[in-house]
Amino acid sequence: MDSRTEPAQPGAAAGRPPLVRELLLVAGLFLVYKLGRQFADGHTGEAFRHAHEVWNAERAVHLPGEGLVQSVLLHGDALVHVANTYYATVHFPATVAFLVWLYLRRPAHYVWARRVLTALTAAALVLHLAFPLAPPRLLAAAGLVDTARVYGPSVYSASPTTDTLSNQFAAMPSLHFGWALMVAVGLVAATRTRWRWLWLLHPLLTLLVITGTANHYWFDSIAAAALLGLALTALHPPGGRATVTRRGARTVLADRATAPLVGAGR
Repeated sequence: MDSRTEPAQPGAAAGRPPLVRELLLVAGLFLVYKLGRQFADGHTGEAFRHAHEVWNAERAVHLPGEGLVQSVLLHGDALVHVANTYYATVHFPATVAFLVWLYLRRPAHYVWARRVLTALTAAALVLHLAFPLAPPRLLAAAGLVDTARVYGPSVYSASPTTDTLSNQFAAMPSLHFGWALMVAVGLVAATRTRWRWLWLLHPLLTLLVITGTANHYWFDSIAAAALLGLALTALHPPGGRATVTRRGARTVLADRATAPLVGAGR
């Protein structure tokens, strides 16, 4: 995202939404989401029943066990500590940095990305309320290690029922993965450098981290990707179909205008 290779869009300042309004909007959406998650808390029996169902469904379709990824992390204390730190510290700041950069350098893409993230998060909140799910680190049948609790750092309370800061039964879908995937998609769409496809490493690394630390099932990330796909289908990025259509119309008009001149020169 070097400004020398990725200059700001012409007229960007004029098309940039008011900063105070955007800050209030984003803060308000975040508070609504955090409060909404709390309404899904307390469904302990239902969350563990769903956890068994998800675990058995993954085995039924022959998905590799989440323990396969965790076994790699557990080869060294340093590696698992890095994974826990990544889980605890990268998710939210990376998304904020993504939105700030778009706001400053690609205002039109910022509005699009903010709408997509809002739609994704709202859909995730509905699913959290409708389908409370205990993560695999809490499911005895999974046989996985709660790496954050054992090796640190951890962002969750030791007991899900006494955790007042977060709802630990909101594993499905994984917004860690959904937001990371949108960050990559947004940067690929908003930039033109040939290296932009490397942004896809962010959701890939996030997928390995959230699975290896036993915070999410494979199905959590699949559900997040599906919801994001629906949001992207409904909300097209700048320069999408409408722009292509206008350009196509101008091309057709230009061809029609020059056709007589070409014919006259034959």
